[in-house]
Amino acid sequence: MIIAVDGPAASGKGTIARRLAAHFGLPHLDTGLLYRAVGIGVLRAGGDPSSAADALAACGFGAAMLHDPQLKSEAAGKAASIVSAHPEVRAALFARQLDFASQPGGAVLDGRDIGTVIAPHAAAKLFVTATPEARAERRWRELTASGLAVDQKHVLTDIRARDERDSVRSAAPLKMAGDARLLDTTALDVEGAVAAALLLVERALHPAANDGAR
Repeated sequence: MIIAVDGPAASGKGTIARRLAAHFGLPHLDTGLLYRAVGIGVLRAGGDPSSAADALAACGFGAAMLHDPQLKSEAAGKAASIVSAHPEVRAALFARQLDFASQPGGAVLDGRDIGTVIAPHAAAKLFVTATPEARAERRWRELTASGLAVDQKHVLTDIRARDERDSVRSAAPLKMAGDARLLDTTALDVEGAVAAALLLVERALHPAANDGAR
């Protein structure tokens, strides 16, 4: 059983995906970490994230890189959004994501193209979103809680810029799969969002039962 959770930055998709994985006893992959690893690799090598060649050269990172604390930084997030626009990078990371999704028993993956490109055959697909303002406030709180001094308006500007890059890129743009279920978390706290996600996944997994309930 594969569960695909897509959505823009700071929508809550990562938290939801982790909780779904724990609930169903499935392994979880935050595919955004792959692109953050590439982005950080480019920056550490003194390269340019907008260069396809520099980004492709950073795709051969080891599994340990996914645990690097710097992957959670704003610099990593910005670089990830840039390198993910390169078709060559997406192609290089495709097999790694597909292998994870195809393991026995299934998996939960979250990202921006799981339900449309990586696992279009997923048993359940969610598209998690929220207003840019709500997402910026969440990211700002997360960053300030970690001790970083950031301006909330700057965070909002960055969120909107990422949305634009992710939506208009030619390679696997951010978009909702036709058979995905929409979850707007703007007015929901974590527990409310997780509860709503579980309900939507159960409905996707057991449509006949839900039809009968009506």
